[in-house]
Amino acid sequence: MPSDKRRVAAGGSPIEHGVKHAAAPRGTFDVLPSQAGRWQALERTVDDVCGRFGYREIRTPIFESTDVFVRTIGTGTDIVDKEMYTFTDRAGRSLTLRPEFTAPVVRAVLEHNLLAELPLKLYYRGSIFRYERPQKGRYRQSHQWGVELFGVASPEADAEVIALGMELISAIGVSDHRLEINSMGCEWCRAEFRRALVAYLTSHASELSDTSRERLERNPLRILDSKDETDRAVLAHAPTIDSFWCESCRAHLASVRELLDAMGIASELNTHIVRGFDYYTRTVFEITSQALGSQNAICGGGRYDNLVKDMGGPQTPGVGLAMGMERLLMLAEAAHSTRLDGAARVDVAMVALEPDDMRALVPVMHALRRRGIGADMDYTQRKLEKQIKSAAESGASFAVIVGGDERAAGEATVQDLRTRERIRVKLAELGDTLAERLRAGERVRNTTDGSVADGSQ
Repeated sequence: MPSDKRRVAAGGSPIEHGVKHAAAPRGTFDVLPSQAGRWQALERTVDDVCGRFGYREIRTPIFESTDVFVRTIGTGTDIVDKEMYTFTDRAGRSLTLRPEFTAPVVRAVLEHNLLAELPLKLYYRGSIFRYERPQKGRYRQSHQWGVELFGVASPEADAEVIALGMELISAIGVSDHRLEINSMGCEWCRAEFRRALVAYLTSHASELSDTSRERLERNPLRILDSKDETDRAVLAHAPTIDSFWCESCRAHLASVRELLDAMGIASELNTHIVRGFDYYTRTVFEITSQALGSQNAICGGGRYDNLVKDMGGPQTPGVGLAMGMERLLMLAEAAHSTRLDGAARVDVAMVALEPDDMRALVPVMHALRRRGIGADMDYTQRKLEKQIKSAAESGASFAVIVGGDERAAGEATVQDLRTRERIRVKLAELGDTLAERLRAGERVRNTTDGSVADGSQ
């Protein structure tokens, strides 16, 4: 008989019986059952926070016409030039796996005439794809959630979107974060800044990296995104955009920060924030956390008042943000937050002592589940003590035990797994009894957590 032992090859691929198994492609990962609960908890939190702010979900295809991204993100960006997964389909059309969500959302909004009623408030979540070197919290297939608000040009929209992002971070139990904000100006004051920046960078072209010298010809603002140390040294003395803001742009940013301050949200001016896309105008911002080390960005966003028009629609202001979901999970873990502990919800564990008991409990368990009570059963029929221990470890509040005596009487023994109290209950009354006790237990937990027992404020 061949051995059933499994070993892992040096490259990370498991080998069993001498046969090499396939591994997930580089830069991708599997979400295993032990991890899925945290993802589900994060997704529920996104739904809850966005719902409270009045946003509705939109879902777009994972691939679009390549032109959707080239026109909006801009040539000369790393995303378009180096990172997009682009392919030609059988009809000869160029398609690209989405590297970001804003452009696809705008495409969908225009295609389905969603701008007929403004303001329009949308949120999304799903996979994005970028061919880049995998690193901490960033993968070739990663996951984002974000929001877009169309139809409001005033600073209140910027402040609301930022506040929503900050609320989500707080909702997952993270307090170590910082908001940095800047303005990219309007097309007029940014043009003045661009001329001054090009003049400065041209005079220092010999000190720039090869990539930045290429960008100087095509898209000089992208040099501000460079992480090259020699480029950073040159940029340290470059003109900054705050010297070129027009009065309107300066007042807009000041109003955004005043609104944030009124909501108790601190912001820091960082004139080096430019974001990576060509479509941003005026407000741009990032939320960072030192808990993630050098790769500390967890959120980015800003205003894009010309994007809808550039994609063929009417002049429509917009503002949005996006967050990487992998980094949010890492951040919650680093903060030792329990908010995303999303194990399968089991309220009641069914414990059968004999095969006939198990058959009798199956329809009872189904009835409990239909009532919204989480219920599960150990079908392996281990000893009673082991089943009770496993039930307690699962987080269940009660065990429903049926043996020969209970089955003959049409009853079950209900054990409170915290107090060990046991009562006998008619099977016909089991659902009502458990529902009442679970509600009572929830009231006790709410009171312990500092909330008012009846749910009032």
